[in-house]
Amino acid sequence: MSKRITHCAKYTAAASVLKAWLLLIAVLPALFSSCTRTTQLKETSQRGYTADKAMVVSAHPDATRIGVEILRKGGNAFDAAIATQFALAVAFPAAGNIGGGGFLVYRQADGSIGTLDYREMAPAAATEKMYQDAQGNVIEDLSLSGHLASGVPGSVAGMFETHQKFGSLPWAELVQPSIELARNGVVLTEKEAAGLNSNRERFIKYNKHLPYLTNENNWKAGDKLKHKDLARTLERIRDNGRDGFYKGETADLIVKEMQRGNGIISHQDLENYTAAWRQPITGKYKDYKVISMGPPSSGGVALLQLLTMVEPYNLSKYGWQSPETIQLMVEAERRAYADRAAYLGDPDFVKVPVEQLLDEDYLKDRMKSVDLARATASNEIKEGSLPVYESEQTTHLSIVDAAGNAVSVTTTLNGSYGSKVVVEGAGFLLNNEMDDFSVKPGSPNMYGLVGGKANAIAPGKRMLSSMTPTIVEKDGKLFMVVGTPGGSTIITSVYQAILNVIEHNMTMQQAVAAPRFHHQWLPDEIQHEPKAITPEVRAILQNRGYKLQERGTYGRVDAILVLPNGKLEGGADPRGDDKAAGY
Repeated sequence: MSKRITHCAKYTAAASVLKAWLLLIAVLPALFSSCTRTTQLKETSQRGYTADKAMVVSAHPDATRIGVEILRKGGNAFDAAIATQFALAVAFPAAGNIGGGGFLVYRQADGSIGTLDYREMAPAAATEKMYQDAQGNVIEDLSLSGHLASGVPGSVAGMFETHQKFGSLPWAELVQPSIELARNGVVLTEKEAAGLNSNRERFIKYNKHLPYLTNENNWKAGDKLKHKDLARTLERIRDNGRDGFYKGETADLIVKEMQRGNGIISHQDLENYTAAWRQPITGKYKDYKVISMGPPSSGGVALLQLLTMVEPYNLSKYGWQSPETIQLMVEAERRAYADRAAYLGDPDFVKVPVEQLLDEDYLKDRMKSVDLARATASNEIKEGSLPVYESEQTTHLSIVDAAGNAVSVTTTLNGSYGSKVVVEGAGFLLNNEMDDFSVKPGSPNMYGLVGGKANAIAPGKRMLSSMTPTIVEKDGKLFMVVGTPGGSTIITSVYQAILNVIEHNMTMQQAVAAPRFHHQWLPDEIQHEPKAITPEVRAILQNRGYKLQERGTYGRVDAILVLPNGKLEGGADPRGDDKAAGY
């Protein structure tokens, strides 16, 4: 009997195993399908916010919301850009302020393109050596903080000029939402509260009055910050357009503020300020057309130099953040930034050899000295030899409207909260853009960038910038709208975002979120975010002679990608409170 039981038990066990195998075979297709769906869901989750017709991506949810509301009312991309920009002045005072300036790049639905330069200008009383002592030494902090650090603001003139040429809704309708936002107050995020708190002592130091941006008990997330004086300033801009800022009460308040702190911006400087329409910088990368900002921004020239220098190499085969990809991109950066220091400045004051700097043979020659076995030392690299011929606190917004018009806008105060000077009674911060001049040839600015005679200070001159608002076409159609803040890292951040999509098949959201690296010729080091370079790749690069320096996160790339099905994907940088929205 016991043997029969044992045999039965064996048969039963065998049957159970067989049953289990049959069950597994039966469910394998479902399990595979489930895995496939999980992978698809994961990929979908890594895609940014998508919209069918129109989209706004900016540095603050309130500003994005206001921009989308303007689009829904029937406004075009230019209207939305104006409304979003004024909203950023309220919601994102660290960078979006009307006391700064910037650049706008556009592509209309019919393919026509252009750029607007509303960069700040040096006051008439500015001199080439105004930040040097009697011995010719740079006076520490003088070009960075306080009243003397400010150039004549250009943002209001830029927005008004944009409306004059392209606006479809009434000017007042575009400014009003920001007035209401300023009156009602902005709910601070954790990042915004921390930024205000960390600058509290500087606000107190550089202002004769106690700025409303300070809070004795420190700001915290959820607090509401009301901008009462700024609301009144915006009302004057709403009612009087450009003259509401450059003349009348607001101009008087700016000049009085200058007099309190030995600044040099005058009524005449404000009245004389002009925004300038300029020819865009354009070029090709493989099958893509790149449209960007020309001088006095170095961004477009440097970006096209970078793309042209790496185009002959198979970056997609090497792979994202591989030693070869990083090395080639870094060597291109090293050479582009050397050229930037020597040749770029305000085209109204100096001859900028744009055509020669973008010449394909010249750029190929610049890369001939690259050796993938070793790093090129920056002291071995100078500006290229050309034939002789007669710009970290910034913010960006990208917009595409339902008709297909695209606008890429980057605006800055330069450093975070600019000069730290709040115009008493007017409620906005002034820039510290004078530091973007070469205060002394060969002397680095706050971002470590060096410059030469082409970017020397002169009355009425616009300081060199790194801002790189950019639009990309593919096969004659809109493909991408992209830009970022980040001081000297702006150019390389836009460069990487474009290549992340084109060469490494990333979604727009993945491309803007991916960790970044940067080289700017001097200092001779690869700066990189945490996780941008793996320990294995780091060891390889160090063995080839590269110095690597880990730093905190930088840049806040805001971009829009046109998907193959015609929908729009927004990439809102997770490094900030940035937001994409649309319909």
